[in-house]
Parts: sequence; C-alpha cells; structure tokens
Amino acid sequence: MTRIAGIAGNRGRNLRRIADREPGGATLAVVLAADPDAPALDAAAERGIPTEVVERNGDESDAAHERRLLDRLDEYDVDLVCLDGYMRVLTSEFIEDAPLAFNVHPSLLPAFPGKDAHEQVLDAGVSVTGCTVHVVTETVDGGPIVTQEAVPVHGDDDPDSLKRRVLTEAEFAAYPRAVRWFAEDRLAIEGEGDDRRVRVEGDTGGAGGGDGDDEASDDTGSAFPSRRMTSTERAAELRYGENPHQAAAMYADRTTDAASVVDADQVNEGAKGLSYNNYNDTDAALGLVREFDEPAAAVIKHTNPAGCATADDLATAYDRALATDPMSAFGGIVALNRECDAATAEEIVESFKEVVIAPGYTDDALSVLTAEENLRVLDTDGFGPEAGRFVEKPITGGRLVQERDTQVLSPDGLEVVTEREPTDAQIESMCFAWQVIKHVKSNAIVFADGTQTSGIGMGQVSRVDAVRLAAMKADEHAEGTSAAGSVMASDAFFPFPDGIEAAAEAGIEAVVQPGGSVNDDDVIAAADDLGVAMAFTGQRAFRHD
Repeated sequence: MTRIAGIAGNRGRNLRRIADREPGGATLAVVLAADPDAPALDAAAERGIPTEVVERNGDESDAAHERRLLDRLDEYDVDLVCLDGYMRVLTSEFIEDAPLAFNVHPSLLPAFPGKDAHEQVLDAGVSVTGCTVHVVTETVDGGPIVTQEAVPVHGDDDPDSLKRRVLTEAEFAAYPRAVRWFAEDRLAIEGEGDDRRVRVEGDTGGAGGGDGDDEASDDTGSAFPSRRMTSTERAAELRYGENPHQAAAMYADRTTDAASVVDADQVNEGAKGLSYNNYNDTDAALGLVREFDEPAAAVIKHTNPAGCATADDLATAYDRALATDPMSAFGGIVALNRECDAATAEEIVESFKEVVIAPGYTDDALSVLTAEENLRVLDTDGFGPEAGRFVEKPITGGRLVQERDTQVLSPDGLEVVTEREPTDAQIESMCFAWQVIKHVKSNAIVFADGTQTSGIGMGQVSRVDAVRLAAMKADEHAEGTSAAGSVMASDAFFPFPDGIEAAAEAGIEAVVQPGGSVNDDDVIAAADDLGVAMAFTGQRAFRHD
C-alpha cells in the first residue's frame, strides 16, 4: 500500500480529495504544515490522519526548516510526498533526501508558472487553462509533468471564478490520477536534467486514437483510450428538459460529420424550436432508418419505434411503418432515409407529428410539410459518413462508453435449430426485424410481416410480457397486418418455453433469437411441438437506454 505524506500550506483541499478517494489504494499517512492554524490539519484530524506542525522559526534558514520536516517524515515511512498550497521552493537537500514529491500548479505548464497564475491567464486572453501535476524540483514549476487537465476560460471569468473551476474541474481530477498512477507503479522518470520526462505505462490512445478508426484496438489490446477529453459548445438553450420543471440545453460536438439532428437545418424557421425530448426522439429515429439501404421510414415515440418499414418507394414504406401502430404514432417523430417527395409528405401530414427528418425534400414536399404550423421539418442534407464508432451515457460520477451496435444480420448468419425450416420470405423478415430490434428498449420483441413491423413489445421486465404486448399491438392497433403469420424477433434468448408458447398462441410462425440459454433444448422442443420455425443469431441485441 502506498503511503503519502501531505504538506499543506492552507486548506489542503486536494489532500482531502486524495484522502477521501484513496486513488490506487494510496492513503495519507500524515499531513504536515508550518502554520498551526492551517485548516488542512483539522480536516486531516477529522479523518483520523496524524498531523505534524513544523513551524518555522523567525531566523531559521530554508535548509534548517526542511531538515526538521525530513526528520518528521522519517517517522512515517512514506512513499510519496504531495504538496498542496505549499508556496515555497524546496532545497536540493530536501528533494534528494525525501521520497518523490508531487505538486499541482493551476495552469497548463509551461505556460503561466509562478504566482498569480489565474491573473496571468486572464491577462493573456487565452481560452483554455487548467492544472499541471508535476514532479517537484529546485526549479519553480519546472519539474517533469506527470499529468494535466484542461478547463475552458469563459469571457465573464475573474480570478476567483477561474480559481474555483480549476480546482474542482481540473485539480480534483488530475491530482488523484497522478497518485493512482504512482500507487499502481505505472510511472517512470526517464532522461537526465532538464530533459527528464515522465512515462506512464498504459497511457495509450486506444483504437489508433480516432473515433472512426477501423482498428479493433491499440497495442495494449484495448479499443478505448486511457483518458478522454471532449469539448462541446452550447448550441441552444431549450424551453425545458424532459419535464417543464427541468432546465435544459443542447451542446454540439463540432467534430462529428455524420448526419445528425444537432446539425440538421430546420427549414420552417417560423416553427417552434426542438425540445429536449424532440432531440432525443429524433436522434433515435435517425439511427433506425440509417440501418437500411432500401427506402425506409420509421415513426418513433419516446425513443422506441412505433413502427418501421422498408419498401420499393418511400411513401409505401411510411404508410406501412405508420400502419404498425397509428394510435401510438400520434405526436411522434418521423425519420426517412431518402429525399422526401410530395406523396410521402401528404401521408405524413394526415395525422399530427412533432418532427420529420430526412436527407432532403422536394419543393412540393416542403410546400406540404411547412404548411403545418406545429411540425418541425429538419433537413440533414444527406447522410454523410457512418455515425461514430462509440456511444456514451453519462451516469452519476462518470460516463459509460461502448462501441456502437453495428451488427447486421444476414441469412448466412442464421442457424436454423428446429425441424421446420423458415421460408425465404421468413428469413428476409428475420433479418429486417433484427435490424429494428436493435433500436427497441429491452426486453424487446418485434413482430414483422415482410419488411414492415406488425407489433412491437418494448421495455418490459418480462420477456413473456413483451411477447404479449407485441401481440396485443399487432391484433388491436395494427392496420392491414396482424400477429398471425408474422415472424418474431427477440433481442435476447428465451430462458423458458413460455415465450415461444405465447408467440405461437398469437399466430407467430417463425422466430429469430440469439440462443444461448441453458434451456435452449426445451425451447427448441417447444417450437418443434408447436410447428414454429426458429433460428439463432448467436448474438443478442440489448438496448437499455
């Protein structure tokens, strides 16, 4: 276990952070201060950390005072010294005799060293600052850099506001990181004199360093960089968030070239702007229609598909997508993967929709759509490159990052496991339904009739309930299609035969699912008894948000 000695000048807020987080299992063995009234001492005592006061006598030299500091350090058998607000240049004797020492400076060194860093930053007019954790040497803020963290400088910043943000957004991240690397024995100081550099084992870019890189991983075997820095700009303040009592804004990532709701032009500028929910739902709709090469349309409600279809022409695709659940589609989001023509536009405006997004519109289509006062019409001006490789979700205290689900199911990827073989038409429906189910909240079930959805069961905690919901939607809400004769897709395996039994009762004739349950044999036997064809994909398609 790494033992740390903290030397504080005043409040020692970074030392408190390190004590509370114990990065890499490192613990504060002692906190020292020259000022007996330093708040850092009280904070350490509250945490049960020993404290030492080494006051400096009025005529005492730096070397003599540091000798007494070293004597106190010797009593605690520490591996690392962390300075926090200790505003003195240490002598060579201390540096040579003490363990390795870190300090944190409130700027991105080598810019703005010394005192009054925040004032220097503001005077220089730079747009980015941050902090630097470095190895302590005899040179003021000149030791080898261990790590840095950046923060923006805003136009209304003053030294106090900048100081607060650099502390909480930069120092609180960078200092524990440096300690963790040390505790994990990942730091190596290479070179001599002014050419010394810190090397961090495993501090790699991942996947070649690019979001769209096709490489599977970097030379460490990880597809993900060890650290991520993102910069987004506030593009709009929204009327409210998911609910009227929540404030909200939309931030734009200007490095993304793929078609997106963020960069789409709202062609009817007089209509009201997009809401938080509109952005979220339209992004989901756009992601679904991108799955298909054929003309495709999707209607989305609360990020779930109310219906999706492909056809030889866009108007037919939209008509079939709407037919899945026209009641739920009311007030929904429409996404198209082709230029919207007048025939499709006429279909769209027959019932109320919030947003339509497409990679272009004919003039006649625009005339139809923009005549609707409350319909927002978004033009992505083509689809551009594929969406980025990674997707992320913020959670309290961090972010989850994963690769985008780009799986595409083909007939060759199916393993037929039942006595009854699916027909070619059913295989086509299986592949279509699998591309749709990737965009349905788990537990998810999709019924498909040809290349149109006929019933969708989403977001259920029971897979059997998801089947029953899809069957109810197909039989009570769908127009021109039904569960009978449809193909069913499931985003994960059936743990018991009851899901297949419920599907067969609804009239399902073929099933596609991942397989992999310990009860697969029982599920297959049930399908055989019921005369249902079934194929396994070997991969699931969960979507939890």
